[in-house]
Amino acid sequence: MAQADRSTDNWRVPTALTLRRVQGDVAVLASAGLDTASFIEEFLTSVSRAIPHVAACVGTLDPATHLLTGTYKYGDLYGNDDHDIEWAQIEYGDPDGSSFIELLGREVAAWADSQALERNPDRTMRTRDFIKPTYGFGDELRMAARQGTVGWGGIALYRGSHEAPFSQADIDFVATLSTGFAAGLRSGLLVRLEERHPSDTTFGPAVVIVGGDGWAKQVSAGAEALLREMSQERNHASPDATIAGLVAGARRYAAGLTSILPRTRVRVHSGRWLVLHASPLTGAKGDTGDVVVTIEEARPPEIVPLLVAAFELTPRERDVTQLVVQGVETKQIAEALHMSRYTVQDHLKSVFEKADVRSRRELISRIYFDQYAPRMNSELAPSGWFASP
Repeated sequence: MAQADRSTDNWRVPTALTLRRVQGDVAVLASAGLDTASFIEEFLTSVSRAIPHVAACVGTLDPATHLLTGTYKYGDLYGNDDHDIEWAQIEYGDPDGSSFIELLGREVAAWADSQALERNPDRTMRTRDFIKPTYGFGDELRMAARQGTVGWGGIALYRGSHEAPFSQADIDFVATLSTGFAAGLRSGLLVRLEERHPSDTTFGPAVVIVGGDGWAKQVSAGAEALLREMSQERNHASPDATIAGLVAGARRYAAGLTSILPRTRVRVHSGRWLVLHASPLTGAKGDTGDVVVTIEEARPPEIVPLLVAAFELTPRERDVTQLVVQGVETKQIAEALHMSRYTVQDHLKSVFEKADVRSRRELISRIYFDQYAPRMNSELAPSGWFASP
């Protein structure tokens, strides 16, 4: 995305026609079948016509855990990864009302620092204490991307320190784009990549041990290659924030603030899926402050629910799909779900349309995302998983 024009004219209040056109653009983009990076770029190009900004940061989230899976940066933030660990520690360590997780549960999915401070000037805001002194921005507008109760990501827009802050009208307008933005991020997970460059990494689970200062102190064989693979898409920042978010979640677990160990599923540029999870380490005298982050190739049970959610199936369509991938025939599906065979066929037809396939076989391959089915006859690597093709 080209950096926003900072001329005086560009900061005028957008017309109602401009706002409607941007909303129309987003609706078209959301259903265009673009890969994630292309969708975000087109989205920001359109939004900048209504909401000018000097920088933008997009985070994609695992819809099951709402943990970060990737970060894309534009404008004045592009290439600036020096403070990602600190950002993630604030975002996931002690989330305030402006965190993406909090916004996902709010009635209005958008927020701006300037408007929040007007309502509560004594409140210490993440933007005031971290974003402004670190990056020199003047205001931040955030929007959580959600469809129903499912969150797929979030976006933060920034204006310079001497530029007009975001207005309540800006917040309200960006909030109307939440569902469309979520749809685009969701469909980006389903795009079949024309070119694949699978990693030659055949190690078993890779491990990164993160110290109390937030930096990696030990890295196992294969970890660096997997981390590089996580940041190969254009405008994709380093995976530091993703790792730091997991570490912050593990520390919350160690402190008894949550009963769930953090984990997230990441699709890398080659098209394959990884699963990352973190756990606090303890020594003979108790908590050491260190956290172990494990990175490994995701197994089918870990990604099938994510992909089924991305197809936006109805509950009944999910039930049918679950039995189809188990190899159950139509008659048995009808008996198990207490419906007629014709109803099963109707559900299957809808599922095929949403998944862009024509048969059960294609559906199974699509759900396994062409990651496992072509490799079922491959030899096993020393790790106990399929060797790289």
